[in-house]
Amino acid sequence: MKGHTPHSVKDVMTHTVVAVGLDARFKEVVAAMNRWQVTAVPVLEGEGRVVGVISEGDLLLKEELRDEDATMVGQRARLTDYAKAGAVTARDLMSSPAVTISASSSLPAAAHLMVHRRVKRLPVVDERGILKGIVSRIDLLKVFLRKDEELADEVKQEVIERLFPVSHQSIGVKVVQGRVTISGTVRDASLIPVAERLAGAVEGVVDVHCDLRGPTIAAPT
Repeated sequence: MKGHTPHSVKDVMTHTVVAVGLDARFKEVVAAMNRWQVTAVPVLEGEGRVVGVISEGDLLLKEELRDEDATMVGQRARLTDYAKAGAVTARDLMSSPAVTISASSSLPAAAHLMVHRRVKRLPVVDERGILKGIVSRIDLLKVFLRKDEELADEVKQEVIERLFPVSHQSIGVKVVQGRVTISGTVRDASLIPVAERLAGAVEGVVDVHCDLRGPTIAAPT
């Protein structure tokens, strides 16, 4: 990944997506997942509009509930699961409506949506709901693959040089395994916490150790 933060979903998403139509049969969905080694597939209608998602969990209900009695007391809360267990096409297997996201959304927004909605991946759609890609939890972690040199350059250019245009040359930035160390003396000590916060916000940074100091004031004689 190149360029400065903030990155968006379009920078990390997978553009080639395995998807199925509403009328895809149960075994066709399983075969598609197995062939392409994916754990979920979007369900499309028309010209590619995402209407749902089928996950491995949706498919496993057929096996999990095979010997259960859906009429037993206490099982009413799982009526949706029993319906999926008896489904034979994507139309009835899928979870709908699909939880989707736009390509221009930020990575924190995607992460928040995944956690809040308890999903492991998000179909990426345009303003019409047409499938453009997919982003998974591992995709969001790609920012942590950025090289230390790239992170150091961004911290220097986007944080240090902007906050300390006069004293930036006396400030050192070192990055090892994503951990940033900033050291040196600055004229305005009030900006030190700001520098630490902004450096930590650079995508790919794991931790920040800020060793900046304000100007030394000579004691009166």
